Amino acid sequence: MLRGFATISLFADDVEAAGAWYAELLGIEPYFARPEAGPPMYLEFRVGDHEHELGIIDRRFAPHKNLEPSGAVTYWHVDDLTATLATLESMGATIHEPRTPRGDTGFVTASVVDPFGNILGVMYNPHYVSMLEGKGPNV
Repeated sequence: MLRGFATISLFADDVEAAGAWYAELLGIEPYFARPEAGPPMYLEFRVGDHEHELGIIDRRFAPHKNLEPSGAVTYWHVDDLTATLATLESMGATIHEPRTPRGDTGFVTASVVDPFGNILGVMYNPHYVSMLEGKGPNV
């Protein structure tokens, strides 16, 4: 039924500033913007091994009005969780959930709040690595 992420949406009061922050973090520019001219109300990046879509939307269009970080946390696989957290903190993100081992099989998660109020989950995920290496879903 659920086949994979299509688009992950983040919200920001200043879409242009959020887009610049994520462009620096990701090392890529957004490939899509609306409107095409003037201040953006929506930006979209294609991220990672499967080109998942990460959209940044003007907060005026958020379906919820909660201004506190909340909601589902999407975890992005990273190869070096410690280095990623250090980079995120150096860019102004704050720790939301500290580095947390999940059992004894190598899964480790953490999350930060970006400077725009969104929760960004990061994790080292042995399953993800195994799938990329063509070894299947078992770890």
